[in-house]
Amino acid sequence: MVKITRIYTRSGDRGHSSLGDGTRRKKSDVRFEAIGNVDEANAYLGLISVDVTTKLQKLISKIQNDLFDLGADLAVPHGEALRIDSSQVEFIEKQIDLFNAALQPLDSFVIPGGSKSSALMHVARTVVRRAERSIVQLNEYELVNVNSIKYLNRLSDLLFVWCRYLNNNGKDDALWIPGKNR
Repeated sequence: MVKITRIYTRSGDRGHSSLGDGTRRKKSDVRFEAIGNVDEANAYLGLISVDVTTKLQKLISKIQNDLFDLGADLAVPHGEALRIDSSQVEFIEKQIDLFNAALQPLDSFVIPGGSKSSALMHVARTVVRRAERSIVQLNEYELVNVNSIKYLNRLSDLLFVWCRYLNNNGKDDALWIPGKNR
């Protein structure tokens, strides 16, 4: 279990930080970029959770915990560590199917916006996509748990579905009209 006794350590004052296995790296390292992007996505989900239904709050809370698992997965690149597994990916897929079943099929792209919660969910979705890209980039240099990439890929899809759900099950979505303003 994690035990935090001090908030500041001064060990990062020269631009380096430690991974979970004690390895020191530059803070600009692509692994820290990935961890930071996952953390940012988690923070946006926390912001969104204050203004949604209890049902969605509980699901977001579960996902936020998974994102901490994902951060732990990334923080310990080698050896025994907490890893995102296929059951966590499957949970996200089930949620996509459940929420998407109530939505009308799309015939255009959705413009981010609508309700405040939906607009914020779109921001979270784009941050999750960035986190996914940064882990894919990390994977070009070091092997990463493939389930971490799958998890974020599915999570961004779920957040898109939730954007529509928060827009009155898609009825209040603004759809892209190609060339509308020409």
